[in-house]
This record gives sequence, C-alpha cells and structure tokens, in this order.
Amino acid sequence: MIRELRPAAFLVLLLTLLTGVVVPLAMTGLATAVFPFQARGSLVAQDGKIIGSALIGQNFTTARYFHPRPSATTEPDPKDPSKTVPVPYSADNSGGSNLAPTAKALIDRVKADLATAGAAPVPADAVTSSGSGLDPEISPANAARQVARVAAARNLPMATVSGLLAAHTRMPTLGFFGEKRVNVLELNRALDEVRAP
Repeated sequence: MIRELRPAAFLVLLLTLLTGVVVPLAMTGLATAVFPFQARGSLVAQDGKIIGSALIGQNFTTARYFHPRPSATTEPDPKDPSKTVPVPYSADNSGGSNLAPTAKALIDRVKADLATAGAAPVPADAVTSSGSGLDPEISPANAARQVARVAAARNLPMATVSGLLAAHTRMPTLGFFGEKRVNVLELNRALDEVRAP
C-alpha cells in the first residue's frame, strides 16, 4: 500500500511545487521584465508618491476635475454589519450593483444623476456604473459635457480644456478593439499642470 502511495504523494508534491511556485514566479518575473509598469499595477506616481492606478477609477467630485462614471462598490456598514454603504471606487470590493433594470434603488439613483447631469442627451456612462464599479475611463461624450464646468472652475479658456481632452482621448486598440475613451486620472493630472492665464 505504501509503495502505491509514495509515487502519488511525490507527484502531488512535485505538481504543487511546479504549478504553485515555479510557474507563478516565472510568469511574474517575465511580466515584470517585459511589462514593468503593468506588472506592478499600473501605478501612477507624482512627486515620488503613489497617487493611484491607471486601471482603477478614483472618486473626483469637485468642479475643478473631470468626474468618473458612477461606482457601485460598497463596504459593510460600520454601524450595522448586516447592511452595506456606498464607498465609491473601493478597490478591495469590486463589482456591479447587481440591481435589475427595474429595481427602484437603481431607477432612483439614475434619476438623481440625470437631474444633476444637465440637458439631454446624457451619455449612458455618466449615469451608469461599470460591471466592476472601478472603471477608470469615461467616453469622450461624457468628458465633453464636463468641459465648460471644469474650465469655469479653473478659470481656463474652454479651448485649453478641450485641447487637453482631445490630447488624452484614446482610440480603439488596434483601431477596432473597444471604444474611444478618456482616462480620468490622466486627464485630471494634465489639468493640474496647466496654469490659469
């Protein structure tokens, strides 16, 4: 019996070591060598301090910044752990709201967002969250609706802000994968570098 178990135990140990240690370390080393920025989380630094990730949205709320799309991430309520409270862009708890299109809570939230969004038409990503709740990008149409507000709050010409938006609009990957998009963190960082006249 032990003769039969010894090879099986050896194979389990060998495969565990190979697939659980050797291959992950090799892939991490290869990824770090070939794609160092992405392998380290696409972290964005400013003045030597990490201020975010190019892959995870942030909750910009002041008029001086472009706003991301709504986030559906939540955390347990500190007062009642059986309930949750909204915590926008909480990277440790990504996920959509899982509310059905007919859910009253979703309809009420979208109506409230529409009321503050201004005149129609409103891009869908201005009032709906992404599947992960962490999307760092918005559509150019969503960003274009915010140009006047940002320009006024920063005392900048609208042409300057529109130029920054155009410079930070990414085209579909390889010309056809995905949509045109704007990374909100990158655009807001570029805004911070512009001086008012």
